[in-house]
Amino acid sequence: MNYIVFDLEWNQSPNGKKYSHPQMPFEIIEIGAVRLDDSFQVTDTFHRLIRPSVYHWIHNSIRDVIHVNYRDLQSGVPFPEAARDFLDWCDYEYIFCTWGNQDVMEFQRNMDYYGMLHLLPPPVIYSNVQSLFGLQFDGEESCRSLEYATEFLHINKEMDFHRAMNDAMFTAQVLSHISLDILKMHPTLDVYQHPESKKEEIHLQFPSFSKYLSREFISREKAVKDREVTSTRCPLCGKNARRTVRWFTPNNRVYYSVSRCADHGAVAANMRIRKTADEMYFADKTIWMASGEDIDAIHRKRDAMKKKQGNCSDTEQLRK
Repeated sequence: MNYIVFDLEWNQSPNGKKYSHPQMPFEIIEIGAVRLDDSFQVTDTFHRLIRPSVYHWIHNSIRDVIHVNYRDLQSGVPFPEAARDFLDWCDYEYIFCTWGNQDVMEFQRNMDYYGMLHLLPPPVIYSNVQSLFGLQFDGEESCRSLEYATEFLHINKEMDFHRAMNDAMFTAQVLSHISLDILKMHPTLDVYQHPESKKEEIHLQFPSFSKYLSREFISREKAVKDREVTSTRCPLCGKNARRTVRWFTPNNRVYYSVSRCADHGAVAANMRIRKTADEMYFADKTIWMASGEDIDAIHRKRDAMKKKQGNCSDTEQLRK
């Protein structure tokens, strides 16, 4: 198994969000990557500058951070060429690793713009090293900066941050400090390529949890009333678990529930109803074996919601 640790730099409309291309809000201008073997040893590197085709000037704030101007990029290659070279370089039997959750999504969005998404078929599963760092050293998922992580681990910082090759190398060095147990137990499923039909729905079983991506629905209300969307199955045995805390949402963004498997005990679940670019909706559900702390946290969220809002509407608490 190879670990492909990559980082992207991208540009956006120099005239502000109002003038962004709807299919390309962020245009990738640099790819940097490090290939690690299963011992976390560097076996190769990859780097490409990309000649822009959507935004023909560099946004001031981006230029100030990455210290690249538009003229520098004229020696780059078109994105389709860079993307194909990168995927060819990845070879086979690899897993992507990135700092945070945006690079994998933006890589797919740029591929989609050029009609290349078939080269990276779903489900796209990767390791979010930022999240893994939090689990390893903070005891929970967190959003520490890459610079913080390098300082915490006393990694040499002779290279500048915010260049794709350098940040990929820093991320690879942080990854080498993550235990294999945490790495294997906490993969991330990217949802950019979500199912459109019932046949395409995604059910995945991981060592410590299960994931479900639903088909598209015409409204949030339709999604949260679907029986499959609201079902809770034990992630260990797959049997239906009996609901003990009905689905609720304290913020109209994330739904929570608690159930009990007759064979394996407490099961917790959370779910996001995500909106697509085409004004459709789909469910992104995670189910895991719950600790006492998990259950207490969900109970606190439910109690705080009840105290603040009183009785919930149908879209705030699901009766199924």
